[in-house]
Amino acid sequence: MDRRNIVERHHPELNKWDPLSPLSVGNGEFAFTADITGLQSFPGQYEVPLGTQSNWGWHYSGGRGRFTEGDAAYQSFDTYGRQVEYPMKPGDKAEAYHWLRQNPHRLQLGRISFRFVSEDGTEVQAEDLSEIHQQLNLWTGILCSEYTVQGVPVKVTTACHPEFDTIGLKVESPLLRMRRLQVYVRFPAPDMTNTAWAKSVYPDWDNDGRHTTELVEAVSGGALLARTMDDDRYQVRWSWNAGRLERTGAHEFTLLPDTGAALECSIGFALQTPQTPSFGDIVNASEEHWEAFWLSGAAIDFAGSADPRAFELERRVVLSQFLCAMHSGGSLPPQETGHMYNSWFGKSHLEMHWWHAAHFPLWRRESYLLNSMDWYRGILPVARDLAKSQGYAGARWPKMVGFDGKPCPSPVAPGLIWQQPHPIALAELIYKADPTRETLERFKDVVFESADFMVSFAHWNEGKRVYELGPPLIPAQECHAMQDSKNPPYELEYWKYGLEIAVRWAERLQLAADPKWGEVAGAMAKPRQADGVYLSHENCPDTFTAKNHDHPSMLGALGILPGTLIDRGVMLNTLYKVKEVWKWGSAWGWDFPMCAMTAARLGEPDLAVDFLMMDAAKNTFLTNGHNYQRPGLSAYLPGNGGLLAAVALMAAGWEGGPQAGNPGFPQDGSWSVKWEGLQPWL
Repeated sequence: MDRRNIVERHHPELNKWDPLSPLSVGNGEFAFTADITGLQSFPGQYEVPLGTQSNWGWHYSGGRGRFTEGDAAYQSFDTYGRQVEYPMKPGDKAEAYHWLRQNPHRLQLGRISFRFVSEDGTEVQAEDLSEIHQQLNLWTGILCSEYTVQGVPVKVTTACHPEFDTIGLKVESPLLRMRRLQVYVRFPAPDMTNTAWAKSVYPDWDNDGRHTTELVEAVSGGALLARTMDDDRYQVRWSWNAGRLERTGAHEFTLLPDTGAALECSIGFALQTPQTPSFGDIVNASEEHWEAFWLSGAAIDFAGSADPRAFELERRVVLSQFLCAMHSGGSLPPQETGHMYNSWFGKSHLEMHWWHAAHFPLWRRESYLLNSMDWYRGILPVARDLAKSQGYAGARWPKMVGFDGKPCPSPVAPGLIWQQPHPIALAELIYKADPTRETLERFKDVVFESADFMVSFAHWNEGKRVYELGPPLIPAQECHAMQDSKNPPYELEYWKYGLEIAVRWAERLQLAADPKWGEVAGAMAKPRQADGVYLSHENCPDTFTAKNHDHPSMLGALGILPGTLIDRGVMLNTLYKVKEVWKWGSAWGWDFPMCAMTAARLGEPDLAVDFLMMDAAKNTFLTNGHNYQRPGLSAYLPGNGGLLAAVALMAAGWEGGPQAGNPGFPQDGSWSVKWEGLQPWL
């Protein structure tokens, strides 16, 4: 396949300010998001912050030990005759509740900007820029920005090194000779001062006294800056080919170029010892890295399709591969906005990890999933402590976490359970990509201890002779009460699926599986149905009236999963009912590919495409490729990852599925789908 041609026909381009679609360069551990100047010169033009973020940059307001989990207020929920405590409301400990929810929070490492100066000495404003043309070259990962400032041309090249968290910058403009172009870096305060999510995404440019920025080294052509915030520190190294550095604020330094030719500089970020290779070396490394990325793994081509939606689907697929590698392929399960800006204080939501990363092995880029899977091994003690604190065995994976994996208080997060089988399912995908004993040994503790909690959590109903889930729990469709929710279909199927994988892992290792794993898997309750459709959970007769919003997660029991507990006819009825009555404005980006996977497995390829390409606000994919959700949440990577998982299933099929190619796409000639490398591993 001509992979380069497929990729290059989808380079994102901008010819005007777009407040929703800034473009980013990055490497999986770090990303820098730019406006149309190629830096972050006019952040006020955008709906959300322009981020400079990493997987290592975190902060605890007031220090790391200000509060611990024991300082939160807990609610008790009856759990089949015993009380289990969850931190779900502030109670009389609001300060601890909000601190634990917000800390650690991911840092905005710094804003790198141009300062353009008019002939009269005043600063140029955004409206003084014109003749804009900006393109992100996906094949090389390099951003090229061209525009005029009050009629004077400017060309900027921005790149990120694939191994160092370093930005390379080259500026070509007569403004350099005129001394009317400067580059500056400014650092925000680290505190989270708002308890409202919508306000907490924005950096704090006040409170200068809450942090320090020190110039610790200044030499010809370079400087080293040290940042300190309470107990947390990092460094910034800046190298340039011509110019001098001045301190222009408490937390601002400005480079005044003294060259009439091109200005080249590198700015590196690290906890210690940032690296600043030359601009040329950064560009070369970026080109090599991204070309190797595109030439590896799988590829798909929709050219020649008669369906007018095919080109847009291909665009979404190409851009989603790039964005997921940049934002979701690093050493931590990512936050839902990746390295763009903070959502939910920069923390990751572990129930979303499958949606961020399951596609990597399906597209034969399993190394990107491996990067974050080892993190589960590292936080096993935390997961064990959480299970033990609630009277359960094994390891219970939390929901909303920082890099340390510690659970935090939340009105919803502590009650969710559908993240529990994720590490098992993801480990199984890795094993399918690399079926070796080394893989089994690497993740056996994660798999086995996840399963131990699952059998401990399931409750035996002697009257019905089945194992049940909840109450208390909150299903993936989060609009249900903790104390009322029982036996949601997706979670029932996922419990069975995960426990069966644990049994297989023991067999592969020639170990004796815990007999409870197979016992619970073989006797899971079947999901409740009424009037020929599946309900959100057993106690929810108003699923398709009062509760027809948020995630239609009952569909995930057959689609994401094989559906061994599911009646296919009932699920088909459910799928059509969901399409008819669901409030799609309340759904989320991954719901559309989830529905598409269900339709594909049920032999409804036309419906699968309709769901995947549904005209809905939260199924919007912006110019930069990000999955838009709502104001303030213009990047939602689970939607990108879900799209890639669905396309893999629709093209390559699934285990036990039809042998014919492209089973999830219409076979009437309207779709031409050519691919290589995809795996039918779902």
